Amino acid sequence: MRWVWILAATQLWAQSAASIAERAREALEKQRASVARQLEAARKQAGHADTWLPIGADPKPPPGDIAMDDPAGCEPMSELVLAPIVDRVSQDQKLEPSLIHAVIRQESAFRPCAVSSRGAQGLMQIMPATAGDLGLDDPFDPPSNVAARAKYLRQLLDRYHGDLFRALGAYNAGPAAVDAAGGIPDIPETLDYVSSIFHKLDRK
Repeated sequence: MRWVWILAATQLWAQSAASIAERAREALEKQRASVARQLEAARKQAGHADTWLPIGADPKPPPGDIAMDDPAGCEPMSELVLAPIVDRVSQDQKLEPSLIHAVIRQESAFRPCAVSSRGAQGLMQIMPATAGDLGLDDPFDPPSNVAARAKYLRQLLDRYHGDLFRALGAYNAGPAAVDAAGGIPDIPETLDYVSSIFHKLDRK
């Protein structure tokens, strides 16, 4: 009789595991479809600044952003899931975890499927071409996205000798714009971007 109960429990567990896997696959497919709709909408936009476009409507979206549909398709990541990723990457790149968190919040509001009006993707916003150059198969994969973009932020900090103002300005507007301006370029979006992140870090 004991073996009958064990067999029944094993079969029940297998059915539950299969059901969970099926639901996970369905959720992933919905997420992919939502991302595809975002990319199509982004391609139709012209003249917008490079700001994030979340799948769900943000309560206070930046000017010019579009509130996308299907808010359940890509919820903000839980801190319990994101924190270990940030901690590991911050150690690898010798960055403050609070800095990475602040950039993620500014870039994507913690939504791993955020897509900007220019097509930048994921938590820390990486362009598809850049992802291809880095060998990233899936820029929407949180660990890969954060690792790649944190490495880039580290490179910018090294380039500007630890000047976080310039590094963040270059992260938003590009190093060429920062070099040409001799500092943060006089671009409203970039000025707001740097100011917002420093506010999140509670720095003067």
